[in-house]
Amino acid sequence: MDGESVSRLMVALAIGLLVGLERGWQTRDEVSHQRAAGFRTFALSGLLGGVTGLIGLKVGAAVIGWVFIGYTAAFAAFHWLEAREEGYASVTSVVAGMLTFLLGTFAVVGDLQLAIASAVCMTALLALREPLHRWIKSLAWQEIRAVLILLAMTFLLLPLLPNRAIDPWNAVNPYQIWLLAIMIAAISFAGYVAIRVLGNRLGVFMAAVAGGLASSTATTVSLARLAREHPASSRLLSAGILISGVVMMCRACAIAVALNGALLWFLVPSLLGAAAVLALGSAVLWFRNVEQEAPELEVSNPLAFGTAIEFAALLTGIMLAAEIVRETVGGIGVLAVAALSGLMDVDAITISMARLAGNGGSNDLTIAAHGILIAVGVNTVVKAALAGWVGGKMVGALVTIASAAALAAGLAITVRGPLL
Repeated sequence: MDGESVSRLMVALAIGLLVGLERGWQTRDEVSHQRAAGFRTFALSGLLGGVTGLIGLKVGAAVIGWVFIGYTAAFAAFHWLEAREEGYASVTSVVAGMLTFLLGTFAVVGDLQLAIASAVCMTALLALREPLHRWIKSLAWQEIRAVLILLAMTFLLLPLLPNRAIDPWNAVNPYQIWLLAIMIAAISFAGYVAIRVLGNRLGVFMAAVAGGLASSTATTVSLARLAREHPASSRLLSAGILISGVVMMCRACAIAVALNGALLWFLVPSLLGAAAVLALGSAVLWFRNVEQEAPELEVSNPLAFGTAIEFAALLTGIMLAAEIVRETVGGIGVLAVAALSGLMDVDAITISMARLAGNGGSNDLTIAAHGILIAVGVNTVVKAALAGWVGGKMVGALVTIASAAALAAGLAITVRGPLL
């Protein structure tokens, strides 16, 4: 037997010891010799799998299957006897024993690192039994439904879409559009979960951050509504609206640069300058009102199939409009499309402008950057108007003053030109 075989066999034993340690600790209070499987049994299961793998390499793979069937039958029989005696049935240890045997075998005949990683994952799942059960009990049906929708969007619908442009202008790629819709839905759901976990103490801040990642416009309306219902928290909730605007601007930067790195110096200084002013305004409002009441947040589940469809349709329309207008009118027409799209959404026009610039020269990059900045500016103005309309005069005034200062800072940086 060579050195590699010995080391792989020791890994198989180590896998069994790892799982056996967790299983033995879980059943440490049970009477000895009355357990179907404990620390030593799982250690031997891993070693048995490794030895079976070595034999299989010598005489043929069929022996692995036969030994596994015999092992599973014996292991399950002893657990059945234990369950009948105690009146408590659980298949977890049986499955853990089967997987320990197979990972021991895989450590000898397959990828050693993958076998070790799988063993660690299995042990973690076994050790997290109680926290996982508590988490499952805390779930509501709408949350489970949201997860199922997200999985269906990702693993059922996405593979069916063509990963190529399907229009004469080469502007619309269904696969990429739907993938971005999935990302937006996933970010929204992550924000919802974070708010549920953290509760109301940090609820306003988390709602603002999560909302800025998903839809800063929707977040503005939601927080402004809360401000109307809780006038004493107007400054606090206005700070939340500004925070969502900061996140929106940073998100636009990240998306644009990720799709087209050449936009870095054309776009980022202006957006980050405006975001810095908004952040300063939100900090002033936030820390001057630390003793105000924290309103009860009624956050509904943000993940909905209809929302993904609407985003995909909006993105498709903006991409087509931008490309058609660019070919027929030129750069001025593209900027008009950007202004109109900023009334509803920033992500779609950001993606479209970044792709539109492609690997072109400074003129195309300038048009793309200006289009994104115009969309962000229009969207910021719209949100300030919504804040005043929904939240009242005080919220409207606070958000408008901070937004105007931010737009002025961004415009001043833009006028100076790209930092090249």
